[in-house]
Amino acid sequence: MNNRIFAGFEEKVTFALRDLFSSYGYSRYKMSRFEEYDLYVRNKDFLISDSVITFTDTNGKLMALKPDVTLSIIKNGKDGQGSVEKVYYNENVYRVSGGSHGYKEIMQVGLECIGEIDGYCSYEVLYLAAKSLLAISPDCVLDLSHLGFINEVFKGVGLDPAYRGAALSLIGEKNLHELMSLCEEAGLSEENARRIKKLVTLYGAPEEVLPRLKETFGGICDLTSIEELEETVALFDPETRSILRIDFSVVNDVRYYNGTVFKGFVKDVPVGVLSGGRYDRLLEKFGRKAGAIGFAVYLDALERMEDLRPFDVDVLLLYGENEDFATVRMWARDLMQSGKSVQVQRAIPEDLRYQKLMKIEEGRLILLEEYA
Repeated sequence: MNNRIFAGFEEKVTFALRDLFSSYGYSRYKMSRFEEYDLYVRNKDFLISDSVITFTDTNGKLMALKPDVTLSIIKNGKDGQGSVEKVYYNENVYRVSGGSHGYKEIMQVGLECIGEIDGYCSYEVLYLAAKSLLAISPDCVLDLSHLGFINEVFKGVGLDPAYRGAALSLIGEKNLHELMSLCEEAGLSEENARRIKKLVTLYGAPEEVLPRLKETFGGICDLTSIEELEETVALFDPETRSILRIDFSVVNDVRYYNGTVFKGFVKDVPVGVLSGGRYDRLLEKFGRKAGAIGFAVYLDALERMEDLRPFDVDVLLLYGENEDFATVRMWARDLMQSGKSVQVQRAIPEDLRYQKLMKIEEGRLILLEEYA
């Protein structure tokens, strides 16, 4: 992808997300480029990459260029009585990029909701995650899962705790063959092994999948987590609800996460561009009593797209040296008011991809080229 084009798209998405989060009352969190390395080495499994750039400060402390923002927010925050801390960030982080496989300065955008998390807080964060994906591409999906329900299923089918970690990993990989072998080794009945398989293979819209999960597991485990998902999904408007999918292969590290977890995808990107969930256990590691839910958008993942958009601009509008500027302005505004993005130029810029090429001649608007 053309780096100039990607940089422009990245900036556009960043501003859109900042406006979205601010409109819901989230305050911007700003941090230093550096943090003590110990913060990250103690929580390496929480990081998207365990490769951290380090250096020794003048006072002899081992410091790191920040590879993550969430850990800093948790470290520097305080538990409030009955209140919820709502912050968003857009910060450059430093880590190995999935696209280049080398260290890179990457813009990371996300938000955190920390405090007494209730059903509305969970809905709001999930809703903002869905709106964030739609700001990137209308062709997107937000997959939802719930670690609490997976654990309830493990208990309900009688899976020995010694096997649960391995089972969770295999569920995340959707490795059905090895998962069924593990169920056999753990001594599960064929019926309970089929239940585990169904948990992994059921995928689809919440209104289709959640009733089937209640039917399958209603007699053997607590359905509170499924009812929690139903209540959350019911708050969504039709547009955002349409991109939601239930997928219990979405799992995060149980040492940090509990409750709802989710992952966002957009067309033509082979990896998730958004990831988040409920992470009360991470706060416990910091000695905090609050709950927390949040997500991050990984803008570097978008570099894997072969083509973010077929065009850089909807209309390239040309005008000659004798054209009246007021007329040029009038035509440009008319096109913009019809919902088109318009770039006004005297000549065609090199490498600019446009859907329509139009020209103003003697006050009239003429279509020169158009691409599907």
